[in-house]
Amino acid sequence: MRDRYIDIFREEARELLEILEEALLELEETPADTEPVARAFRALHTIKGSGAMFGFKNIAALAHEMEAVFQAVRAGRVAVSRNLVDMGLAVRDCMRTLLEDLESEAQEVPADLLNDMRSLLGTSAAPQGGGQPSPSGEEPHGSSGETTYRIRFTPSPTSYTRGVNPVFLTDELREMGKCFVVAHADRIPSLPEFDVERCYTSWDVILTTEKGAAAIRDVFIFVEDDAELVIDALSEVDSGEESAYKRLGEILMERGNISSDELNAVLREQELLGEMLVERGLVRDGAVDAALMEQHVMRERLKERRERDESRVVRVPSQKLDKLVDLVGELVTVQAQLAQHSTGEGAANLRGVSEQMESLITELHDNAMSLRMVPIGSLFGKFRRLVRDLSSELGREVAFVTEGEETELDKNVIERLNEPLVHVIRNCIDHGIEPPDVREGKGKPRQGTLRVQAIHSGSHVVVVVGDDGAGLDFASIRQRAVQEGLIAPDAPVHEQELSQFIFAQGFSTVRSVSEVSGRGVGMDVVKKGVESLRGTVEVQSEEGKGTAFILRLPLTVAIIEGLLVRVGPERFVFPLASVEECIEVSQVEMSSDLRRLLSLRGHPLPYVVLREVFGSNGSVPLVQQVVVSNVGGDEVGFVVDEVIGEHHTVIKPLGAAFKKMQGFSGATILGDGSIALIIDAARLYEHLDNSKGGACERVPSG
Repeated sequence: MRDRYIDIFREEARELLEILEEALLELEETPADTEPVARAFRALHTIKGSGAMFGFKNIAALAHEMEAVFQAVRAGRVAVSRNLVDMGLAVRDCMRTLLEDLESEAQEVPADLLNDMRSLLGTSAAPQGGGQPSPSGEEPHGSSGETTYRIRFTPSPTSYTRGVNPVFLTDELREMGKCFVVAHADRIPSLPEFDVERCYTSWDVILTTEKGAAAIRDVFIFVEDDAELVIDALSEVDSGEESAYKRLGEILMERGNISSDELNAVLREQELLGEMLVERGLVRDGAVDAALMEQHVMRERLKERRERDESRVVRVPSQKLDKLVDLVGELVTVQAQLAQHSTGEGAANLRGVSEQMESLITELHDNAMSLRMVPIGSLFGKFRRLVRDLSSELGREVAFVTEGEETELDKNVIERLNEPLVHVIRNCIDHGIEPPDVREGKGKPRQGTLRVQAIHSGSHVVVVVGDDGAGLDFASIRQRAVQEGLIAPDAPVHEQELSQFIFAQGFSTVRSVSEVSGRGVGMDVVKKGVESLRGTVEVQSEEGKGTAFILRLPLTVAIIEGLLVRVGPERFVFPLASVEECIEVSQVEMSSDLRRLLSLRGHPLPYVVLREVFGSNGSVPLVQQVVVSNVGGDEVGFVVDEVIGEHHTVIKPLGAAFKKMQGFSGATILGDGSIALIIDAARLYEHLDNSKGGACERVPSG
């Protein structure tokens, strides 16, 4: 069970460390903004509390020290500076290292990091007279300005299973001032009904402290969403009489120990307070009714606010979501089989059931896929640190701008997109954006701009990474390509074609190798990574103005809409997102065309005859179909025998036996149980173009 708690803590801590990093980088850009300071403080406070709760003292201690620094920042005793941000990022990195090896007993917090934090705090926050600051970075307690609070804390019955330990919470409250704690154990059942994993206790705390209600709430910040927490400031009446404070019945009722009905039943022997006040003419009848109404409304508003603030997010392991999508995929396959059987004679009733089931499965599929869709902004946020560190290392000044963070993608696509984007960003900073002095000499601002955009486009998302740097050096690229034997010295090559050479393995125009570049092992990773997602990547560059890398990616990699076609006896699937249109062509038109070009509304359309590519046997139809696809921004036709129609396609990976086959992104199971390969139009056309139009490997029978 401890392993489960460790996994929960590790997952939540990772998210909090990402929040901390984002807040620090945002704080560096806007030092006067207090919101990032508050976010960083809350993240550190939560890590400190949960780390201590689970027994990870080093992480808790490190978070506590940095929390003290940010408390001083909030109080205005420490100024926001690059040194502060550097320190915060170093603490974040150290906690991440400790987090990845929680079970190690040899974990140590670097002494120099602790000394740096204490030095910053001590230099900036030491009070006059030579005194030392308190561990929390706040002034020592005194008698002036104190307030007494009543705190009622009622954890949910299942809070222990999430690692909540009230002892740590009450200990932290005791550090804040004079504290009295009462535990209510009246709900604890007898031993046969007792469950050691359930919480039956609630706590009342009376705390007198100089710190405000916000500081008290911070103690409960990581458990408040899973508990009932009430914090009330108690007003004190300085009358010198013990009876001047609230009556016993009021206190018991406010604490919830007795209901108003029960209290009224006991007090019924005498007149109610409201009736007594009305009878004596001190207040009017309506005033009492109004006061009671106000009490009722405010209680209802408090209840509504508490319900509204309760967390409605359920944490689900990603493996369970993947399993759900896999099961939906199997349902899609079974539905295809049912639909095929329902087309026979005497299957009218079955046809109706099949159509209803198809509608339900489509809705289930859409809902299942939406569960795995997450905003791409979660990925963009990780690159701020990369840009900051790399620009400092290379001596660049770079402004990082993101757009379209709310655009959603399948989480699996986002996870696999991280590495390609890292290489693109490194390339833009190293090769694209010039050093500040060089930019200034060209009449540009000293600070370059790196812009990452996400744009939703139909069933795809287009991610554009662009810089305002020097642009591609096409002369150097051409020279290197000739040296590598990729093109002939006198071959006419368009700039768009030259730009594709930077994705070749081992290709680099950098003469000296550095830690960042020069080995030619970055951009080929980009191309392979994007193509493994059934996406495409292209480059647009203008000398002196910058370069843009355009990545076109499918929304999901699990289930797609496809176009089912037949070539000879075999069937294949084109992803519908890559299909522009379908047209008919006769044998006469094709036999009379020696250049492999058709006319599409007056424009030439290059085409590929898949019968020839796959070596299919059998008679050729008099009229064939041409599937017009988008390949790298250009239209290319693929001639097939027949277009069967749209098909829900569950993508299955190809086995090791088919890894050398070019131009296929996977396979799918059809309704009759046979296999259809999924055609990757761009890669198939590229393979055929590289092999001078030769036929690729013969496709085995399904």
